[in-house]
Amino acid sequence: MNSRNKVLDLVALLEQVSDVKSSGETLALANGLFDILHVGHLRYLEAASGEADRLLVAVNSDDSARRLKGPARPVVPAVERAELVAALACVDFVTVFDQTTVEPLLRAVRPQVHCKGTDYTADNVPEADVAAELGIRIAIVGDRKTHATRDLIRQIRESGD
Repeated sequence: MNSRNKVLDLVALLEQVSDVKSSGETLALANGLFDILHVGHLRYLEAASGEADRLLVAVNSDDSARRLKGPARPVVPAVERAELVAALACVDFVTVFDQTTVEPLLRAVRPQVHCKGTDYTADNVPEADVAAELGIRIAIVGDRKTHATRDLIRQIRESGD
């Protein structure tokens, strides 16, 4: 499947989610900026895909990224970040969201599992209350957080290339 076909707006996404659920498959949701895709992102998403039959990845919009990370981010536009994430074999669906958390998406999609990276704990997941309210299991997945986009950006700037 062409990776761009995996990138869905909310209406198309809800149709796909309905098909997944009606087939008896489970759905996990992972989210992030995914600005300058690196091995930490890959390991997070591969681990998230093991939590359910299908993996939905929500990518922060450019406006959302700026609110979270400042005016110099993102480096890569959302439409391109979404396409790159969609090209990963472990990813089934991608959508771009404009909020600073995925709470509204959790409410709309109601996945069985909400995956967060190891920079979180069960106690500090921003969407923990909504997940609990909706009966969504939280899974902390991926390897130890030793890769960060901000570090890559700093390294590129310092190299002068």
